[in-house]
Amino acid sequence: MRYLILGCGWVGEALAKTLLQKGHQVYASTTDSEKYQRLQALGISAILADFDREVDLASFPGEVDFVLNSIPAVKRLEQPLLEARFASLKEVLKHLTYRKQIFLSSIGVYPDVDGDFTESSALDAKAYKLYAAEECMLTLANTVVYRLGGLFGDQRIFAKYFQDKVCHTGAQLANFIHQDDVLNLIVLGFEQNLSSSCYNLVAPAHPTKREVVLASAAKYGFKPPSAFEDREKFKKQVIGDKILQELHYVFKYPSPLDF
Repeated sequence: MRYLILGCGWVGEALAKTLLQKGHQVYASTTDSEKYQRLQALGISAILADFDREVDLASFPGEVDFVLNSIPAVKRLEQPLLEARFASLKEVLKHLTYRKQIFLSSIGVYPDVDGDFTESSALDAKAYKLYAAEECMLTLANTVVYRLGGLFGDQRIFAKYFQDKVCHTGAQLANFIHQDDVLNLIVLGFEQNLSSSCYNLVAPAHPTKREVVLASAAKYGFKPPSAFEDREKFKKQVIGDKILQELHYVFKYPSPLDF
């Protein structure tokens, strides 16, 4: 199989390594020349491409089986620049032949308020850049959007970010997912038929962030937060049952307490 990873970040690079170990051919784009060299050294067909500038269509393969698209719709980018980025990205994809594209988005499309949120829930007006990017990609055929929860695993350890700091989010629910489960769901999503165009990817259990940071600190030997001073105490719970039922998937890490 031939895979193209657009915007080869943390998840993309981990996926590329997994695919290479299985004997697949992997292409991956990056804006960073040092990462380009590292990807090449791993045996990945790296492509230097910045979608905020003119992109050379000839640098991309004409045909692949699957596309993982993790080009970000970052908040700091002004709307005209963001639109130009995704227009450029869309142009590249229109010149490719592929069986399926998975576009990585975020559960940040849902508002930070009390409630349970499924794929059909109302979106946050403040997150218009995120869902505008989703809508742009969904105009392309054979595209599925994965809305990812907070990503952890490998060297991303929740407690690491709170050592000797005040934690203001401890009362909130953890809508997290482990990298291993994300990678598994990406591969399964490529291999199997999916009935919908959008899925939430979050671990089934939703302990509080206070519980997660303390469990994480104890497991990995990090200092706990210096204090917990809750500010925004909303109970936002993102539900990811739909993709689990369709793919009959069992989480490797069903609770963030075990990350």
